[in-house]
Amino acid sequence: MPIIHVDVVSATESLYSGEALCVFAPASTGELGIYPKHTALLSTLKPGEVRVETDKGIESIYVSGGIVEVQPDVVTIFSDTAIRASDLDESKALEAKQRAQEAMKNATESQNISATQAALAESMAQLQMINKIRGKKI
Repeated sequence: MPIIHVDVVSATESLYSGEALCVFAPASTGELGIYPKHTALLSTLKPGEVRVETDKGIESIYVSGGIVEVQPDVVTIFSDTAIRASDLDESKALEAKQRAQEAMKNATESQNISATQAALAESMAQLQMINKIRGKKI
C-alpha cells in the first residue's frame, strides 16, 4: 500500500513525523484529503483538526491555522499552535471563547474585530475537537 511522509510542526515542537496512508487538513477553502502521489500544493489552513491516518489508527492534531505544503511523497504542516487532540483543555477553550465573545461586544476598530474573530474561531475549533473526541454532537 502506498505511503506518504507527514510532518506536523508547531512553533515550539514537532508533533508528528512519520509515514501515513493519507492526511486530512482544514484548508481555508475546505477540507483537503491528501494521498500518496498527490499533486504539489501550497495552501493556508484555518483552525481545526488535522487527521493523519496510518495502518495503526488515526492521529488527531488541533492546529490554530497555518500552512500545508504538499509534495507527491511528503506533506508538511506548519502551525503557530498545534496540540494533540488528547491534550486539549476544555476549560481553557471555554474561557478563551468567553473572552473572545466579550471582546467582540466591545471591539470598535476593524483590526480589533478581526483579531477577536480569529480568537473566537480558534476556541470554537478546539471545543469542536473536544466534543468529537467525547462523541458529543455540537
